[in-house]
Amino acid sequence: MILRRVARPLLASIFVSGGIGALRDTQGHAKAVEPFLTSTFDKVEGMVPDQIPRDPATLVRIDAAVKIGAGLALASGKMPRLAALALLGSLVPTTLAAHRFWEAKDPGEKQNQQVQFFKNASLAGGLLLAAGDTEGKPSLGWRARRAAKKAGKRAEKLSRRAEKSLTD
Repeated sequence: MILRRVARPLLASIFVSGGIGALRDTQGHAKAVEPFLTSTFDKVEGMVPDQIPRDPATLVRIDAAVKIGAGLALASGKMPRLAALALLGSLVPTTLAAHRFWEAKDPGEKQNQQVQFFKNASLAGGLLLAAGDTEGKPSLGWRARRAAKKAGKRAEKLSRRAEKSLTD
C-alpha cells in the first residue's frame, strides 16, 4: 500500500538523521547523557552484566548504530515490525536521558525539553503502530492459534481412525 511506502520512510528519517548526528558528535552526546547514565548504572548496580559497556561514548555509538540500521530497515520495509521495536527500544532511554524537562530550572529550557519529550512520545506512538502493522495479513498469534486448532482436529481425526481400525 502506498501509505506504508510513504509513512515508514518519513517516520524513520528522524532516527537515521539523529543517528548520523550522534556519530558526528559522539563526545557532545556522551557528555549530555553522562549524568543520566551514571545515575542509572548506580541504581542497577549488580543487576547489569559486566559485558554491558558503561562508557557513555560507546553507548552513544551503539545507540546511533541501532538508529541508523533500524531506521534504514524501517524505511525500506525490511523487517519493519522488528525495526520499529528496535527504534522504540532506542527511543525510550534516549528520551529519558536527553529530555528531562522536570529537572530544568530555566522556564525556556523547561519548555523546550518538554516539547522534545512529547515529540519523542509521539514518535513512540508511531513506532507502536508500525510494530503492530501486519500489512493486512493475520498476526502471528492468530496464525499460531489457527495452526493449533487445525492440528488438534487432525489429531482427533487420526485418533478416531486408529480406534476404528482397532475395533474392526
